[in-house]
Amino acid sequence: MDIYVIYRDIRTYGFLEQYYKEASEKSVSFIRYEPQEKPTLIDDKGKLKIKVKDYVLNKILEIDIDYLSLASAVIPNNDFKETAKLFKVNLGPDNFFQEAHVKLRPVDCGAEGVYLAGSCHYPKHLFETINQAVGAAGRIVTLVSKDTVIASGSVCVVDEKKCIGCGNCVSACTYGAIELKNTRLGKKAIVNPVLCKGDGLCNSKCPSYAIKLKHYTEEQILSQIESFWKSEPEEESKEKSIAGV
Repeated sequence: MDIYVIYRDIRTYGFLEQYYKEASEKSVSFIRYEPQEKPTLIDDKGKLKIKVKDYVLNKILEIDIDYLSLASAVIPNNDFKETAKLFKVNLGPDNFFQEAHVKLRPVDCGAEGVYLAGSCHYPKHLFETINQAVGAAGRIVTLVSKDTVIASGSVCVVDEKKCIGCGNCVSACTYGAIELKNTRLGKKAIVNPVLCKGDGLCNSKCPSYAIKLKHYTEEQILSQIESFWKSEPEEESKEKSIAGV
């Protein structure tokens, strides 16, 4: 039979170029259309036809068809924003879930303990889904096989005496690591050190400077800057003395 593929765009990444080449060698015709002149389906006395403009031939074609197969678009579900917020994961520009790093952490999400597999990442072929699922399962095994999980020491801490309970830090934290709780001193912000990633965003939002990031306090950073400027003239004098010798 004569086969026609009417398409807007084709991407043959990896080794999929071989399928495109094989189809072309077997006389499968590929016709690309433009958005302003989309293909139309017409009924000619009970006979279905496809009317489309071929920009290579620069003419309008009417193709008699016996079978019509439509390739539907794959788009995220309507609740993708709620799901992303629930699992504390990032979304890509096309609103599919985004990996932490395309090469170094292809199955990990930005949130620890959440892994990707399948079309929630992006529309993909079955063999890609299987490979990614195996990779995600491997990452999970390395996590659950340990008796204890060591969290990072660079986490935020709250000084309850300075905290005014405004909640700015709660809305700023993208990992849900901070919540307001009633204490003997009133409503105060409490940090969950396991969920905290130490990005320090909450520090900049706190009007009373009640939150500090461990190992990155203002005193420590200012001390580093002061020690740098104090040591620089000594190094320059050494270089000058060596050059004089």
